[in-house]
Amino acid sequence: MSDQVVRDNAIRVVVADDQDMVRAGFRLLLEQPADIEVVADAGDGRAAVGLAERVRPDVLLMDIRMPRLDGLAATRRITQAQPDCRVIVLTTFDIDDYVYEALRAGASGFLLKSAPAETLIQAIRTVAAGDALLDPAVTRRVIEQFGRLPAPVAETPAELAWLTGREREVLVQLARGFSNAEIASALYVSDATIKTHVARILAKLGLRDRVQAVVYAYEHGLAGRG
Repeated sequence: MSDQVVRDNAIRVVVADDQDMVRAGFRLLLEQPADIEVVADAGDGRAAVGLAERVRPDVLLMDIRMPRLDGLAATRRITQAQPDCRVIVLTTFDIDDYVYEALRAGASGFLLKSAPAETLIQAIRTVAAGDALLDPAVTRRVIEQFGRLPAPVAETPAELAWLTGREREVLVQLARGFSNAEIASALYVSDATIKTHVARILAKLGLRDRVQAVVYAYEHGLAGRG
């Protein structure tokens, strides 16, 4: 585990992985962009939680399989204690349960370690800007995994009444995995209009990003409704 001085105005990143060579590789890769700085790294989940509290990174790259505390549990602790810290879960595995649990734990993104370097760099920029992402290789299986969940039995949350009919429609489309552009095309409106709807949905439901909106929609039975 180590720290270093961060460049002014750079996106502050912590890397958590139990393999020394992997952490060194990420550091080397992320030294290239001027707007990203690795400020610390950790070799296990418990250390990652402590570092997140101490150095307050903008983005934390989190391996799933780590000693002392696995990446899913560490992600849950970090996102609950520090909502402004965005976690991107990285793994060599694309097993559905991992993806699903990572999203439920509060991760803002999920990438396979085999993803191209530029994809990782763009992912960091995306989540640091407040958006969310999933690797295209696993997005569809995430939607399918949610679709296999048992029908919810809880009452419809009161805050859903705060959404307009169009906002509920957009939320359903988000849950089905469509991008802003795809939703805009389907509803015959502009991308900017959909972006506004998404922002209002997140604010009204107290959600952080699109990933949380997808989880919310499926856990409350909205994705199967028109």
